Amino acid sequence: MREAAEIPQQRGEQLLDHAVRYAEERHWDVFPGTWLEAADGREHCSCGDTSCETPGAHAVNSDWASQATGSATAVRRMWGKDPRASILLPTGRAFDVLDLPESSGFLALARLERMELPLGPVACTPDRRMLFFVLPGAVAKAPDLIRGLGWAPSSLDLIARGEGHYVPAPPTRVGGRGAVQWARRPTNANRWLPDAEELISPLAYACGRDAVAARTRNA
Repeated sequence: MREAAEIPQQRGEQLLDHAVRYAEERHWDVFPGTWLEAADGREHCSCGDTSCETPGAHAVNSDWASQATGSATAVRRMWGKDPRASILLPTGRAFDVLDLPESSGFLALARLERMELPLGPVACTPDRRMLFFVLPGAVAKAPDLIRGLGWAPSSLDLIARGEGHYVPAPPTRVGGRGAVQWARRPTNANRWLPDAEELISPLAYACGRDAVAARTRNA
């Protein structure tokens, strides 16, 4: 079900092309993050921290929110300075993200397709997370929606990301783990994002099933 990874031949050029496309075609704000640098036969994050948790895929400094822009001209200027920079998308603006384990995400994705429910772009990260893009407002709605389904929000590995957060966009690479990929690419057909309320039941069900299975294994 996962789409093929986007592995660019000329990484700097490809990152710029993708960043411009997100701004021009989707009207998403973007900003450049850190990147990977080769040294001693290994790749290290440009931040210089050898224990970096997300090497090559995090904000450079704390004022990243003010740098994020939907201007293609500004995007070209920023990646002109740092052509290797990762592509980061701030949440809470054009979209929020529902973040869950990949195993739960693929189960939910199959169920959503069977039910023919509306679906926006969906990304997979190298640390085996799946990101469902939804309308802004998911952070405020998700806890009550989950409780309404009979779950305690804290019992599920289902995180709503909105204002003050960001996510890496394809084809950003995270350390040696691989690249962020689209499980469902942004297209004209999914330009109009679903509301969190439309997706929360299949997502919570999948996360709940995984949580029960994990408790059973550990019993």
